[in-house]
Amino acid sequence: MDLDDKWGLDHGAWSVIKHLYPKADILVVQMSIDYKQNPQYHYELAQQIKSLRQKGVLIIGSGNMVHNLGMVAWKRLDENFGFDWTIEANDKMKKFILDRNHQALINFRSQGKAFDLAIPSPEHFLPLIYALALQEKNEEVQLFNDKAVAGSLTMTSVKIG
Repeated sequence: MDLDDKWGLDHGAWSVIKHLYPKADILVVQMSIDYKQNPQYHYELAQQIKSLRQKGVLIIGSGNMVHNLGMVAWKRLDENFGFDWTIEANDKMKKFILDRNHQALINFRSQGKAFDLAIPSPEHFLPLIYALALQEKNEEVQLFNDKAVAGSLTMTSVKIG
């Protein structure tokens, strides 16, 4: 794998980092996600970079737990609104996160219709798998910015440590 500094950062990286570091005074390395690999592969790969945290490296996983652009309620963009399946999937995901049930999230395809609608393709969900794989046994999890938007998106954020 080679570093490429010509492409620039994906919107999933810069849209988060610009708020955390508005002066752009930090080094950023973005990892690509091979969405053809299964979620267990991604979880195990993240565990291989876990030691970077002890070296002071901040690791951010940016995506959405519920991200179905095909079902966005465009006329309700400004509302805190979620379809029933959005709320169901988001609530189950939060419970799995807080219960440290990572395996249920790794096996998201076996969680039923709400998860199928919430995650039509995995590229926005897999960053959560990476973040959870980095969690140490003694680390607490905080959920914030927990709201549904436009029916089929959630902005729920997870802080570990």
